[in-house]
Amino acid sequence: MEIVSPVFSQGGIIPKKFTCTGENVSPPLSWKGVPEGSRSIALIADDPDAPMGTWVHWVYYNLPVELSQLKERVPVGSNPSPGGMQGINDSKHVGYDGPCPPSGTHRYYFKIYALDAMLDLKPGATKKELLKAMEGHILAEGVLMGKFSRQ
Repeated sequence: MEIVSPVFSQGGIIPKKFTCTGENVSPPLSWKGVPEGSRSIALIADDPDAPMGTWVHWVYYNLPVELSQLKERVPVGSNPSPGGMQGINDSKHVGYDGPCPPSGTHRYYFKIYALDAMLDLKPGATKKELLKAMEGHILAEGVLMGKFSRQ
């Protein structure tokens, strides 16, 4: 699978608008290469460079396989209008929470997964709960990495 964004390239700088120093809204994303037999899509965005270990910025699951993109500014909340369910991030909020590194340049990974099942998770699941539920169900995955620093 391939995941891309029209606002930053692989390894490129994430625009301020999508960070804590801007509007803190989710960036537009699109994906392709969803294999036959896929029943749902999941998305995790995290920062492995955070001082206390990997920081989770977004947990999103049970997206319909017919969906091939998320527009900018996915509504915050458990069941946003594009479909699917959003989980809780490490800021203890449901939905997207943009890059906000305390210092230096951090890498932010947007990981997309095609799954062979709808997951038996309620809205508000954590990344750990999502990863456990996805075990044995991943058909394909893709990664888009962007960078950001608060200068």
